[in-house]
Amino acid sequence: MTKLNLLLVLVLVMCALGVITAQHKARKIFIELEQEQELAKKMEVEWGQLQLEQSTWAMHTRIEKIATAYLQMQVPDASRIQVVQPATDRASRP
Repeated sequence: MTKLNLLLVLVLVMCALGVITAQHKARKIFIELEQEQELAKKMEVEWGQLQLEQSTWAMHTRIEKIATAYLQMQVPDASRIQVVQPATDRASRP
């Protein structure tokens, strides 16, 4: 009977150690998950800032200002503007 009790105590200790190990691993994984979620939130904020910056850099007025100031470009007179019609597809005609 003593051997059985000793065996049961040993099994109980092993089970308890298994539960403790599993809980510890679960806590570590949960902490990692929270850290990764926080990093994802920071990246989303940075992505929004980058999109805003891109839209600022691509604004029509900014591009026009750079074209006139640095490249000395100017809008041509209306008399010099020609509208070109798209060519019809001549290859499909018999």
